[in-house]
Amino acid sequence: MRAIVHEGKNGFEGLKVQEVEKPKLGDKDVIVKVHTAGMNRRDVAVVTKRHKAEDPALIPGSDAAGVIEAVGESVTKFHTGEEVVVNPGLGWQEKSDAPPKGFEIVGLPDHGTFGEYYKCTEDHVEKKPSHLNFEEAGVLPLAALTAYRALITRGQLKAGETVMLPGIGSGVLTFALKFAKAKGARVIVTSRSDEKLEEARALGADRAINTNSNWTEELSDESVDLLIESIGEATFEKSLHIIRKGGTIVTFGATTNDEVKINIREFFYGQYNLLGSTMGSAEEFREMLSFVEEHKIKPQLDRLFKLEEYREAFEYLQDTKNFGKIGFKIEG
Repeated sequence: MRAIVHEGKNGFEGLKVQEVEKPKLGDKDVIVKVHTAGMNRRDVAVVTKRHKAEDPALIPGSDAAGVIEAVGESVTKFHTGEEVVVNPGLGWQEKSDAPPKGFEIVGLPDHGTFGEYYKCTEDHVEKKPSHLNFEEAGVLPLAALTAYRALITRGQLKAGETVMLPGIGSGVLTFALKFAKAKGARVIVTSRSDEKLEEARALGADRAINTNSNWTEELSDESVDLLIESIGEATFEKSLHIIRKGGTIVTFGATTNDEVKINIREFFYGQYNLLGSTMGSAEEFREMLSFVEEHKIKPQLDRLFKLEEYREAFEYLQDTKNFGKIGFKIEG
């Protein structure tokens, strides 16, 4: 089968499309013929920071949607021909305060989804939401699950509350915008790009301001209940100063420096809540799929690439050119 493989060199120079052996079916496995494989910033990090030239060859990728081509003898949940999405989480079945020991994400350390076929156990696929086509479903899993846990499980967002999403444009935050509006919340977004601010308004954002502006002045008439922080050092202090007393920040990433400074006296006098979040469990994955289907939510699909366009795709995401999700169209 054809797949994007990383080996032999660090960074993007180690990427290539080549023929690799099709995965072999185990007793409890399913083999998915991949139609579309979504791409995430994690894939860029895997290739540029985590998977090294001396490591065994790796097929990256955490997201996919396709059709089950084969099932092992002990498989009971699925049959051939069913349309499914891949759960990108491994070893985290039930909702919990934090991932259990041994939790991993598809695409490292084991092979991922950027190939014509993907193998996993039956517990790591779910039926594709009926209102989504393969292109939409293929870019859904990791980003939508991350947004769902951060916003709803951890953030406990309620109708009528105001949520702020600094740095709108990523797959996770475009899902968070759509999920928040479906929950009946008001949404404030920021971006350095006027174009992305306009696109966010078109998706339902109630207010949109420049990330580099003075948030306290711009939003002096607002009370922010919940803020989803994914930028890190560049915006964290501004985020802490904009939420209401007793408000909550949920952080799931840091596209700038990981280390931030907090005035701890100001923090405890403000009675603020700071929560970490990482993707989500299989239970939350099913909850998210039900939520998406109930509200007929579709991913904000920016662009799909061919496998041979892997270099362009990785650079496109690294340079944050996307508004919403990108991925690889592999079949059809």
